[in-house]
Amino acid sequence: MARPPKSKPPFPTREEILEFIQSSPKRVGKREIARAFKMGSEGKVMLREILKDLERDGALQRGRSKRFAEPGTLPEVTVLHITGVDAEGELMARPENWDEDAAGPPPAIYMAPERKGQPALGTGDRVLARLERTGRGVYQGRSIRRLPSAPSAIMGVYRDVGGEGRIESTDRRAKQDYVVPAGQSGGAKPGDLVRAAALPGKELGLRKAKVTDVLGAMDAPKSISLISIHEHELPSEFPADALDQAKAAGPAPLGDRVDLRDVPLVTIDGADARDFDDAVFAEPDLDRPGGWHLMVAIADVSWYVRPGDALDRSAYDRGNSVYFPDRVVPMLPEELSNGWCSLKPKEDRPCLVAHLWIDGDGNLTRHRFERAMMRSAARLTYEQVQAAQDGRPDDVTDVLVKDVIAPLYGAYEALSRNRQARGVLNLDLPERKVILNDRGTVAEIAMRERFDSHRLIEEFMITANVAAAETLEKKSLPCMYRIHDQPSPAKVSGLSEALETIGLKIAKGQVMQSKVFNQILAKAKGGPFERMVQELVLRSQAQAEYSPENIGHFGLALRRYCHFTSPIRRYSDLLVHRALIRGGRLGDGALETDHKDFAEMGQHLSFTERRAAAAERAAVDRFTTQFLADRVGATFLGRINGVTRFGLFITLSDSGADGLIPIRSLPNDYYIHDEAHHRLRGRSNGKTYVLGEAVEVRLVEARPLTGGMIFELMDGADPNNGGGRGRFTPGGRPSGGGRKGSGRSGGKDKSKKGRGKKSGKAKRG
Repeated sequence: MARPPKSKPPFPTREEILEFIQSSPKRVGKREIARAFKMGSEGKVMLREILKDLERDGALQRGRSKRFAEPGTLPEVTVLHITGVDAEGELMARPENWDEDAAGPPPAIYMAPERKGQPALGTGDRVLARLERTGRGVYQGRSIRRLPSAPSAIMGVYRDVGGEGRIESTDRRAKQDYVVPAGQSGGAKPGDLVRAAALPGKELGLRKAKVTDVLGAMDAPKSISLISIHEHELPSEFPADALDQAKAAGPAPLGDRVDLRDVPLVTIDGADARDFDDAVFAEPDLDRPGGWHLMVAIADVSWYVRPGDALDRSAYDRGNSVYFPDRVVPMLPEELSNGWCSLKPKEDRPCLVAHLWIDGDGNLTRHRFERAMMRSAARLTYEQVQAAQDGRPDDVTDVLVKDVIAPLYGAYEALSRNRQARGVLNLDLPERKVILNDRGTVAEIAMRERFDSHRLIEEFMITANVAAAETLEKKSLPCMYRIHDQPSPAKVSGLSEALETIGLKIAKGQVMQSKVFNQILAKAKGGPFERMVQELVLRSQAQAEYSPENIGHFGLALRRYCHFTSPIRRYSDLLVHRALIRGGRLGDGALETDHKDFAEMGQHLSFTERRAAAAERAAVDRFTTQFLADRVGATFLGRINGVTRFGLFITLSDSGADGLIPIRSLPNDYYIHDEAHHRLRGRSNGKTYVLGEAVEVRLVEARPLTGGMIFELMDGADPNNGGGRGRFTPGGRPSGGGRKGSGRSGGKDKSKKGRGKKSGKAKRG
């Protein structure tokens, strides 16, 4: 019996062809497409026309050798600039010739570790690299060779090794020391902290460097914060003209200011606060039963710092103050930040006051701003105020309890009800506090306590900030909003997938509001996954920014919001003060009509804020590592706070210290990195390590110079039987084969958005 003729496979649709090209890790030509869909000669003619249409429509781009890819796809070999590390410690890069104005944000490129014997890549390096696409807009890069670039700055400790000068870098990614040739030490002595410039040298072996600055002994007080200052290029010296202007400052005249010196305004700050830029007062609103009249008085920095003057230029350059455990890099010189602009008790100080009226449910019913002269009744701490409210006043607070402190808490209760009704994102995560002794070394690492007195001040400040934004918006004046976008669909989808593994769900299609996340947090509270859910929700959030374009503040559940309450330490607040002075015709120091572009300023201030946060975090990491350095070998309880392709990040429960468990030290197996579910899973032994999981670890290595700590799991891994000899195989493939994960599209946030749903696999030897 004759066989029936074989039926031809159906010709693929335009969408199916496009999906095939987009999902391919490499550019493809007509031959590969035709082979994949089993096309004959007629089909190839039709395919050519479809590809032309897709190219005309902008859905495809044609590269060399008539090969196609999704628009924005990078070539397999290209020049990259190393830009730094993401939140999980992975080295990032960007294409050298990427035009962001024309093409939008560049794709995410994660660099594979360098080959054995090659020095680690660092920020500022320029390399020719081979790229492999691991997801939509996500690549893994592997350097082919380094390219010439401007000498990069190096910071480290000068050592003498066998009569030869060496520099041990402060950068934890630097795997090798630098050699200092004879005559290039700049007078450095062993143990000195130095800055150096890389010198041309051979690719193999140690690189050479020349000492350019000797900064003092590494074990000297304040050396750790000095590393952060130089490492993050923080402006730490004021120009001479700015210093001269600050020294010439004096008391502001009363003039047309409202005299509030008899009002018992008080400052409430931490015991270690160095400047006082806000004072508060509350009294019942006699016109509205249950309502309150609040006063939030803020230091009038705009009186002393005028648009375009020397102080203004240096303040804008810094963007904000930076706070370290042992010093401050202030936005303004000390004569202002700790002097004329600091609301010291019993001293006359100029201020800008927000008068706020709220009803019994904390709703802001009306507000107005005025320039005034105040005299702080007392400098109080959070602990003092809370103790007084709890019935334990001291000599200072005893006379303030009835008329000052009690009304503040009454107003706070109303504001707290409003916060609850709005559904403010309720992530109250612990914060580390480094306590130093008289020698400048760490005496204790503790978690900062949180009292209602902290929350009281926060709610007063938030209400004043809202009033400032409403005032400027009503008057159509420029406002530097503090914006916080809602989480991207990609992040919400990733969060939803992770939550489903522990029985929690986010209903599909609902409008994302902060109260949705609060419901998830409430369901997890008290359970075994509480910490994991907190971490997942935190990581799903967008980053707050400064912008003249208002999109609201998602986390605070507010339609409009700006920063008004800290002009001593934030330039954004100074801009808001100037705009309020202009809008209210309150005198000198107003915002000028020919001011710099607000959009550009918002980007700059967002950058300086992130720079400061990174510098502060790096310093705390180094102080913490210094504190634990003599406890190598000790065991600790902690939690997994990050899961990456190369290991597990651990946070210790008692000190909040962070460190890494390298994937090579996990029990012998191939480990699959499941990014969507934030876990590593052993392919053979079934062991799973999940974000938020409680673990017991041993401290293996602590390096105060870099702030890096290495831990080892106490779950049966034996470092003496081959444990600790595994390696991660970049590219998501263990030796001997293994499937790669499929890609999916994401946003542009380098730490989470834009990362494909991929499987990284690890091999242990």
